[in-house]
Formats: sequence, structure tokens, C-alpha cells
Amino acid sequence: MLRAASSMYATHVTQTYVCAESTANRTADFNTSTTVERMATPPQTFWQQVDDNSTKTFYDRKHHQPHGFTQKGLFMSEFLNHMKHAAKSNKKTIVLPEGEDPRTLDAARMIVEEDIANLVILGNPDEIHIDGVTVINPMHSDQHERYAQKFAELRAKKGVTIEQARAQINDATYFGTMMVKMGDADGLVSGACHSTADTLRPALQILKTAPGTKLVSAFFIMCTEKTEFGEDGTVLFADCGLNINPTANELAEIAHASAKSWEAFMSTPARVALLSYSTMGSAGGETAKKVQEATSIVKELYPAVDADGDLQLDAALVPSVASLKAPDSEVAGAANVLVFPNLEAGNIGYKLVQRFAGAEAYGPILQGIAKPVNDLSRGCSAEDIVGVVAITATQAQMASADSGE
Repeated sequence: MLRAASSMYATHVTQTYVCAESTANRTADFNTSTTVERMATPPQTFWQQVDDNSTKTFYDRKHHQPHGFTQKGLFMSEFLNHMKHAAKSNKKTIVLPEGEDPRTLDAARMIVEEDIANLVILGNPDEIHIDGVTVINPMHSDQHERYAQKFAELRAKKGVTIEQARAQINDATYFGTMMVKMGDADGLVSGACHSTADTLRPALQILKTAPGTKLVSAFFIMCTEKTEFGEDGTVLFADCGLNINPTANELAEIAHASAKSWEAFMSTPARVALLSYSTMGSAGGETAKKVQEATSIVKELYPAVDADGDLQLDAALVPSVASLKAPDSEVAGAANVLVFPNLEAGNIGYKLVQRFAGAEAYGPILQGIAKPVNDLSRGCSAEDIVGVVAITATQAQMASADSGE
């Protein structure tokens, strides 16, 4: 669910996401944490697969200068434009389960016109007629039994019978998620008509979390004209959409996942600041202690991640403040990934930057699922769906690069 920055940039609304609402009120009763036994493997940077001479590359890796951008950096929808260009470079198949919604159909026409992805819409083929789009009725699909058998196998330990599996696969979101599981699609975008829980539940039941990951979290890419911050004005905020009050271990995992996401999308090293109202233990309190503990866990479990905390926001971003408050920190004053201590701080924080600074906010983008699944706002527009599909397709390319496909 993605949102345009502010009304002062309304003329660019068709090029930006809309995040019309927080996912917090849609996920408060849904625990996204689960466990897996597989170990993580080092990610292969997706952007290294793209021609350095192409404007699909965000940054020159030698000089860290943006390709094809003004000195205002990625501001005014360039991030989204890059996602679209990247998606076009190696088209992936994205399934849209909400074929009954007019916004989905309008978005599909735009996606076909812009040649962003191969699309599968789940709905009634007798009612949906869009050139270049595959339309499938889950209940009449020749893959229905195959998917039901696999779903029953996946959920056997939960007592799911084949009869129950067949009934469940009639649901478009479950059918679409099984398409991704079975390799018949590369990613899924849903949520225009469904809650976040309805989108994530089948993803976690069927796709599970990514190797070495126990937690699904969400981040925003914030693009501003303040080029002195982050990477030419671009900063990643996490978690602003899912986990209400993460533990120290969960914060550490969010920091690790966010660092990988930053490096995959931006092709520059992540510098992760774990935020608090305290800098390097300058104040007491449970939240500050949690952030300090999370920082220690990151340094122990993920030594390759350049992370530090606890840091106040100004110490994380402003070199002059960092030199006073955290002079020995390599992250302080130069952070490009900000990890908030809880959803309350993260959600308020991104909206403050979005509204007061006129930043563009792209997200929440989900991380931690084995294959790309992204959630829409139920107040989304067709243009928003196009943007989410572009990002999901790009994530699918990254996943293919990571797996060596």
C-alpha cells in the first residue's frame, strides 16, 4: 500500500504510491512471526545483474554517483521509475487475485501498456477481456487439483484434509499464492479488497519465511530533496507497517533484513541506525535498553551489517551532532537505514517526514517472505497497484538472482 508524498506534489500522483492507511489496525491480531530451519545465504546484489551503462542502475558503484539523476537525487518518483525500468528488463509473472475489482482491471491495462510484467488475473474469463493478460477462474482451473494436493501436503501437520484443501484453493488468494509456490507465477499483489491478514496468512502458510528468517517486516523507501541525508536524500525506514512492539531479537532481525533490502534495491552499502530517545546509553528506560540489546545482537549474529545504536535521530543523520554524541560510531551521522523501536514510532516517523518534508514514501514493502508478496491499501488507486506490481516484479528478479536462477 503506497502513497504519494503530499498535496504540493499532487501533479505527480499517478507516478507515486499511496499508503492511505497504516497496516497496524489491520494486523494487530495477526502474528506474522514463524520459524524455519534453513540457514541464510549471502544475497547476490540484484543491481549487479543490470548493465552499468543503463539508467536501471541506481548508483555508480565506484563513485557512488546516481546514473541519470539530477542533484536532487531520487526525488519526484525516480525510485518508482527505476522499479518500472528494472521490471521491464526481465519481465516476471505477477498474479492479481482480485479480478472482481475495477481498480485491478484498470491497473492491468496500464501494466500491459507499459510492458512492466506478465499478468495473471484471477476472476471470470467470461467477464474480463484484457489483451495480453491471462485470466483464470480458480474453481475451473486444470491446476486446481494439483494445487490442492500440494496444499494438503504442506498443511498435513495442521490436520488439513484433501477435501479441506480443495475448498481452500477455491479462494483466489490461496490459489494465487499456490501459483507462486509451484513456480507458475513469480509474485503476488493483493489487498485492494482484502485485509493485510488475508494477504499474509496464505503467504506464511504456503511460502513460509525466507531462508534464515523468522519474521516478516515492512519498510518504506523515503525520497526527499534533503540530499545531505542518507544516500542523496534517500533513506529506508523500518518497521513502519507490521510489527507493533518487536523484541530485541526481532529488532535485530528487522535491522538485518532491512540492510539486505537496502543493498539489493540501492546497490550501496547499508549503514543501519537503531533508533531511540537515547544515544549510546545516554538515557535509561526499557525501550532504550531494548534497542541497545538489539544492537548487540546485530553485531554478534550479523557482523557484516554496519549497524550501531542506540542512536537518536539527529545523531544518526547529522554529522555535527554525531561527532558530539557518538564520536566513535561509523554509522552515526551517515545512516541510510533507520530502524525504529516500535510501530508507533515508525509509523508516525515516516508520516512526519512525508507530510512536513514533502517526501515521497514508497511502501510498506514486505521483506522476509520466501517469495514476493505485497499488500495494498483498500483505498488504493489503479496507479498504486501498478507501482506495487513494479516493485514486486523487481523483488522477484532479486530472488531469482539470489537463488542463481
